[in-house]
Amino acid sequence: MRKVLACLLLAFALLPAHAAQSVVDAYPQAKSFFPEADRFGELEGEPRAAPAYLGGTLLGWVFLTNDVVRIPAYSGKPINSLVGFDIGGRIRGIAIVGHEEPILAVGISEERLKAFADQYRGKSVFDNVAIGAPRPGHVAIDTISGATMTVMVANATVMRAARKVAESRGLKGAPGADGRAADEPLWVAAWQQAHFRIAVLVAGLVVLTLILVLQDWLARYPRFLGALRRAFLLYTIFFIGWYGLAQLSVVHVLTFVHAAGRDFRWENFLIDPMLFILWGFVAVTLLLWGRGVYCGWLCPFGAMQELAPQAAQRLKIPQLEFPDVVHERLWGVKYVILILLFGLSLQSMGQAVRYAEVEPFKTAVTLHFEREWPFVLYAAGLLAVSLVNRKFFCKYLCPLGAALTIPGRFRVFDWWLRRRKECGHPCQTCANECEVRAIRPTGEINANECHYCLDCQVTYYSDRKCAPLIERRLKREKRARARATHPLIQVKSPPPPEA
Repeated sequence: MRKVLACLLLAFALLPAHAAQSVVDAYPQAKSFFPEADRFGELEGEPRAAPAYLGGTLLGWVFLTNDVVRIPAYSGKPINSLVGFDIGGRIRGIAIVGHEEPILAVGISEERLKAFADQYRGKSVFDNVAIGAPRPGHVAIDTISGATMTVMVANATVMRAARKVAESRGLKGAPGADGRAADEPLWVAAWQQAHFRIAVLVAGLVVLTLILVLQDWLARYPRFLGALRRAFLLYTIFFIGWYGLAQLSVVHVLTFVHAAGRDFRWENFLIDPMLFILWGFVAVTLLLWGRGVYCGWLCPFGAMQELAPQAAQRLKIPQLEFPDVVHERLWGVKYVILILLFGLSLQSMGQAVRYAEVEPFKTAVTLHFEREWPFVLYAAGLLAVSLVNRKFFCKYLCPLGAALTIPGRFRVFDWWLRRRKECGHPCQTCANECEVRAIRPTGEINANECHYCLDCQVTYYSDRKCAPLIERRLKREKRARARATHPLIQVKSPPPPEA
């Protein structure tokens, strides 16, 4: 009985301590916001916030953005930040304490996150804060390179939540600083700041559409088409990839699938205009041409792998290919990777994002190779392999390519890439020249693996490479030589009789 009573007394003794637990106990970062504070209260009120005190003097408040404003980011989940501001409405600090964002989960160092957060110190909760380029009526702060759209979501969440907490505690902004500009839809501001990038991207997509529509005419001019293709691949690397940061990823596919199964909202995907426009274009081309248009023309990392072997050929580096039986089985690896990532995403999107690093896109494109050395070594290694085995990663490992194959099966037309009855029976020219070996020995093009480089169409129209056309050309030349050797005798007609 004494033991039971002792346990009960101990439990009651512990209850006040638990009830008095302050925000600092759960989030030690709060102490750095108010280092002079000797006491923090609990998260309370509406919206919830914890007061910070020095003796009996109120210094300010600390709160969690998830308790006030929830703006879904790429993952479909909000970014939860701890924010502190003083009684004058000046921000003392912010710290991201919870998120499922791909770029923040793996790729952005703690130092870069801290440098971004430190920019908010001293700014008013009633300021209209803009990310990146200055805007009229806004206070501009620098973004995190490679994570601009995610940062825009975090910024909007912090500032809107801070203003609501401040107003609920009786704080007022300066005259005219009512924060209405901060309440505009987030995607509107993103599109307004991206006019140049949108214009250049749309122009590039128009050019690509013309290439696809006029492919039969262009294939008759192989030098021009080859130069045009190389120029477009450079545009894809430098503008779409390194400048526009519009590298598509299997993470986007997984995010879209999960969003479609729960609270789907277009606003979640409109916050990055480059990715939104590019995904829209890819959706259309999947139905018309299949996955090859993106994989062969619009993927920045794919473009790097495309141009690397061309440089290798100039250096006379030999190409190494797997036997057909191995090659066709390796095709299946990327589908296995896709299934594993999808299964992981059902349990934890955060875990799926980490394992999606099998894609080197974030390292090579989004972060411009500015990462820890294992990631850089992996991406550089794949590019090195592509010097001797063209587009190795794209052919065998890319889960995004595997994901695009699924809707690509519903393409409307199959006659864009032309074939002859002699293809594969016996002619093997196109099959031998295909850079990704997507043409079977029997002559059929495997549309699920084709990267739409149009090399086979150049051969199709060439009377120097296509066997049936070579045969016709030789016959024409033989007849021409025969006419030159044995010209027809021209017989003069007698003059007409005189009248």
